[in-house]
Amino acid sequence: MAEEEGRVWRMARAIAPLQREELPGALWSAGLIFCALCSFYILRPLRDEMGAAGGVDGLPWLFSATFVVMLAAVPVYSWVVARFGRRTIVPLVYRFCALVLLGFVALFALADGPVLVWTGRSFFVWAAVYNLLVVSVFWELMADLWRREQGERLFGLVAAGGSAGAILGPLLTAALVPHVGAPALVLLAALFLEGAIACARGLMRSFRTGSEEHARKAMSMDARPIGGGALAAFVLIARSPRLRGISLWIVLLTTTATFAYFEQARIVKAALADPAERTALFAKADLAVNAISVALQGLAVGRLIPRLGVGWTLALLPLISLVGFAVLAASPVLAVLIGFQVLRRAADFSLAKPAREVLFTQAGREAKYKAKHLIDTALYRGGDVAAAWLYGGLGLLGLAAPGLCGVAAALCLPWAVLSRRLESTGANEQVEEDRSEEAGQSPANT
Repeated sequence: MAEEEGRVWRMARAIAPLQREELPGALWSAGLIFCALCSFYILRPLRDEMGAAGGVDGLPWLFSATFVVMLAAVPVYSWVVARFGRRTIVPLVYRFCALVLLGFVALFALADGPVLVWTGRSFFVWAAVYNLLVVSVFWELMADLWRREQGERLFGLVAAGGSAGAILGPLLTAALVPHVGAPALVLLAALFLEGAIACARGLMRSFRTGSEEHARKAMSMDARPIGGGALAAFVLIARSPRLRGISLWIVLLTTTATFAYFEQARIVKAALADPAERTALFAKADLAVNAISVALQGLAVGRLIPRLGVGWTLALLPLISLVGFAVLAASPVLAVLIGFQVLRRAADFSLAKPAREVLFTQAGREAKYKAKHLIDTALYRGGDVAAAWLYGGLGLLGLAAPGLCGVAAALCLPWAVLSRRLESTGANEQVEEDRSEEAGQSPANT
């Protein structure tokens, strides 16, 4: 047994610069996001096929519906975290998501005609909500458990678990969709959420090791509600330069991503008439993205972020996007589109995502759970909505695909500059937030 543990430790140490006592928590964290993202990536090709089948003209309405749902959910989620500790939040949210998925299993199995069409549209909206919800809750927990210095070293390894799950998900969909259909795949996605809950429990147990005092403190933090009001997230963002900067960064991310997604829907639908072929293409693209991501996250990110710094690591994504949109503007064909999407999304997941999450390790607990949730969900989808209508409006004004890609490329320059500035923005806010929370006050009310 000791020899086996030693072998696991040596393998993990060769991949990421972690300390021995951090290994159990890092593995449970990676397992949690593995299950959560495997669940979503089983669903993603189904969602993308439904989006492509409806055409580009219908996407702004679907994005708008997603934003409305996310915005309405923010105060509800804030109310939940104000009353429950972190040991309750993950099982509660993930089981709610599983219950909704079970509802879609029944609808896909029983619906037909116009009801099936509206079921597909509703599923597109829910899959977009579901993705951000389960991932945001996970990273909120990460920011609460790990310190910044640990996040810089470990979040790449942790995110690699998610990318591994995101590899398995599309493989399962590509292999099973011709044989079992959508209802069985949605049911499988719901089952993976139970695995995520089991990992969350193991993760919190791993933080109770060590001295009796340390274990007692960890158990107290697991049970302690975050407190504050249902609308505190809005106040926290309004008062914090750091959170406002992260919010703007997310808007620029989602705007450029939405332009790329709309180009994807247009080009793929024109190139492939068969829905099954489109679903298989999306699954293969997801596989390529996550194969690159897991390699970078597992082997490079834990050493790259401490060397480059958070700011330069964040800036790599807008710089890659700038080049990609320029090439797509010159050659808007399927091969170029898929190549660009694979590289852009791999850079987002493997580099930008872990670096961005490190910034939240310096926030107060209420900001980690409430402001972060608002940014990661409603604000993220709000950027999608604004970009969707901007894309459609520019198209109505006669701007063709090369011009639309040029607009997206122009946004990448200020996005890269903002990335560099985020590392030092609001450096003193953590001290003030910690003092407020230690005094039993909500930072949003001080």
